[in-house]
Amino acid sequence: MKIALAGNPNSGKTTLFNAITGKVEHVGNWAGVTVDKKEGDVKKELNKTGKEIRILDLPGAYSIAPYTSEESITSNFVKNEHPDVIINIVDATSLNRSLLFTTQLLELGIPLVIALNKNDLLEKKGITINTKELSKKLGCSVIDTASIEGTGLGELITRATNIAGKGQKAPYQNPSGRPELKPEGDRERFAFVDRVVKAVEERKIESYKTTKQDKIDRIVAHKYLGIPIFALIIYMVFSISQNYVGVFLADFLVVWIDRFYDLVEALIGGSVSPILSTLLLDGIIGGVGAVVGFLPLIMVLFFLLALLEDCGYMARVAVVMDRYLKKVGLSGKSIIPMVIGTGCAIPGIMATRTIKDQRQRRTTAMLTPFMPCGAKLPVIALFAGVFFEDAGWIGASMYFVGIAIIIVGALIIKNITQEGMSRSYFIMELPEYRIPSIKRALISMMSNAKAFIVKAATIILISNVVVQIMQTYSWNFNVVEEGMEGASILSGIASPVAVLLIPLGFGAWQLAAAAITGFIAKENVVGTLAVVYGIRNFIDAEEFALVSGAESVASVMGMTSVAALAYLVFNLFTPPCFAAIGAMNSEMESKKWLWAGIGFQFGMGYTAAYLVYQIGTLITTGSFGDAVIPGLIAVGLFIGFIFYLMKKNRGKASVELKEAA
Repeated sequence: MKIALAGNPNSGKTTLFNAITGKVEHVGNWAGVTVDKKEGDVKKELNKTGKEIRILDLPGAYSIAPYTSEESITSNFVKNEHPDVIINIVDATSLNRSLLFTTQLLELGIPLVIALNKNDLLEKKGITINTKELSKKLGCSVIDTASIEGTGLGELITRATNIAGKGQKAPYQNPSGRPELKPEGDRERFAFVDRVVKAVEERKIESYKTTKQDKIDRIVAHKYLGIPIFALIIYMVFSISQNYVGVFLADFLVVWIDRFYDLVEALIGGSVSPILSTLLLDGIIGGVGAVVGFLPLIMVLFFLLALLEDCGYMARVAVVMDRYLKKVGLSGKSIIPMVIGTGCAIPGIMATRTIKDQRQRRTTAMLTPFMPCGAKLPVIALFAGVFFEDAGWIGASMYFVGIAIIIVGALIIKNITQEGMSRSYFIMELPEYRIPSIKRALISMMSNAKAFIVKAATIILISNVVVQIMQTYSWNFNVVEEGMEGASILSGIASPVAVLLIPLGFGAWQLAAAAITGFIAKENVVGTLAVVYGIRNFIDAEEFALVSGAESVASVMGMTSVAALAYLVFNLFTPPCFAAIGAMNSEMESKKWLWAGIGFQFGMGYTAAYLVYQIGTLITTGSFGDAVIPGLIAVGLFIGFIFYLMKKNRGKASVELKEAA
């Protein structure tokens, strides 16, 4: 049996899906969290039929007539895939808005059950709904549910399975005879919904009162205070995760990694070849362990971010940033992919489907990876700890550097394309502030931790093995002697790239190799650095800054603090991992835009790193860093090409305007 979940965005649909199936799909307080259909089986305790019941969570939609690409997924599915039953999730606190979509679903003739969701909030809002009367008016079953508390789910599934295969009669005759919106049908639907709501809902309206929610919003969503407050909160989040709780927990994990390393080393002893021993100990355990050592920091960070989202604050961040991004040619909806992208760039890029304007959607897909994602957090943590004594401002500042690059990038793309600013409206139902759920935050944290561990056990492990082999052998497949690593295959590949990075302050082939492997997965930057420098771990309560006795990690890498900051900027703001680039390709639907986006990301990352290194070196030493002129030429060519494109397209737009006149 196939049951489809359909409803408006932010109606609690994905939370209901998780409660019914036991899955842990990401839940957010805004439209665009679900951008593709997700599937799962009904939990055994809710399934009374003994048969397999498949639940499909469809993207949020306001209409069967699709306005955006993710609404097309919902529209096409319910029209063409013929589910046995549709469960329509209706937000009980916003009945008037939700029922318009319900009337369209009823016209499809597919058996339908309404889950009147968020019932737990009705009393608080002073709302009373006559469920029996609503069921009578709509001609279908209406079940009271509260997806967060898990109430009403058994009755909902039972009712849905009972009506499977039975027809559904619409509550009124649509003059157009079709589900698609027509002017006359649209008016009739609104009139019908208005009559139904007046008949079944009683609402105590006290709009003249200023609530506590309003008072808080006047501060945290203030057009001037909003940004400093966000900066302070992000700084506190990074400080807690990197300076206190996170690093405290990491110490325990590193101890066990060290013990495992010593145990394996003792077990193999001299029974295996030195090459195999090095591959196992340094390539696999050492390289992967160096990345996994940062797992507690990342888990704490994701836990805190989940609390911020669950309490309703992250939706306010979207509102604060909306006014700034609109001025540079982006839609207000561009905020959502970027916020989602702080967890992972891939779902962030996919969330651009909520943007109708093609140029804005492609621009947002190109710029979203500039927001530091979870994969980049080990890199941030490493350099903040080694070169800046765990300064919380390093991680927080990287988020704001990302925002700055996005704003500048959007302005550049707007001027290159020469497309006028299309009118767009960003309407978001701000969730009420509430005490965040520790349980939901823990589930989110464990889900991210699981994804991190899976990546460490697959992509990162394989990458580190390949890096170790390439460092062990020369091009003629002879073993490279100790101290002669510059003759290795890895050095041969990375050295030409390292030359290009000299103006950025890190011309060593080891650093170039780590940057290259970062395009496979950004966590590889940490793993590769551990392999090429022979560092067992980066986190240790007593030896955090010590490697090989008296030499510090910074000394082994041969970098100044300014160069380290430039290296961090380069790795964060050049193109993302290959998987994210694949998502860009899918959402942009244009090879021209894809390659332009990759080139733009390289140019922006290189330029930002160059400015950080050269200006920082000038401030700290009184003179510019190495290769300032070659770097200036490279940056100048990138900027010059941008101005060339602007001028070219400006002239083209002018000609088209004259022809049109």
